[in-house]
Amino acid sequence: MQRVFKRILLSMCLAFNIVIVTSCVPHSVNQQQPFIAIDTLSVTSDERIDTPAILTMPQVPVLCYHRIENGTKANYKVSQATFEAHIKMLYDSGYYAITPIELYDYWVNREPLPSKPVMLTFDDSRVAHYTIAAPILEQYGFRGVFFIMTITCDKPNYLLKSQITQLAQRGHIIGLHSWDHTMATQYLTANDWLKQVVEPQKMLQELTGQPIDCWAYPNGVFNHSTAQQMSHYFKLSFILADKRDTLFPLQTVRRIIVPDISPAVLLRSMKRSF
Repeated sequence: MQRVFKRILLSMCLAFNIVIVTSCVPHSVNQQQPFIAIDTLSVTSDERIDTPAILTMPQVPVLCYHRIENGTKANYKVSQATFEAHIKMLYDSGYYAITPIELYDYWVNREPLPSKPVMLTFDDSRVAHYTIAAPILEQYGFRGVFFIMTITCDKPNYLLKSQITQLAQRGHIIGLHSWDHTMATQYLTANDWLKQVVEPQKMLQELTGQPIDCWAYPNGVFNHSTAQQMSHYFKLSFILADKRDTLFPLQTVRRIIVPDISPAVLLRSMKRSF
């Protein structure tokens, strides 16, 4: 838990413009984790990609929202008014909300991006992502990336399966956030990978009719071994504020958690963090 807290603190510090130069990500492991292939995917492993070149290319601001609701301020909670102010600021500042595939094609295939790209991501499958976030995004012509914990589907206060399908049909991107938010560093057996990655990924693919080719690590926690394994399942995987893995940068794409801060502070944080 201490390591999880440290990683979350790193992300929050970046969001509040506190300069930090540290990382607690281990880049070596004692045991190779099992790999289970799934036939419905066609993912190019990072091992066959020009990773040194990718590491020299500019990063793109990736924002991570969790709870969007009114009431008492709390960690990971942003009011509806603040969220809309953030999106309006991005729109007025000329930002364009890109998808994970656009980011992948930029790094891997050298496809150009808009002059001011940003990615808007949402973790933990909250129903407010459908009722509040998506309509505001669409009002400004933006699309978001919604990372789903499949254990929460159809449960109170969480996304319904039908809402996930509708988000995909409306042009938003659906990604995987594990089955039950267990950290990826704890996937030690083949059954763990089936339960947390393979089966939920397949379920979301069937639900949306689209490839599920992006992943968000629960709590942002990863290590070198998990990044290597994710390269067999996903085109991009997202961490929080840590440094990227130098061998698997596509599986350790940086994000910052967005707290309830003003649009001006958010803009400064984006510019300093990426």
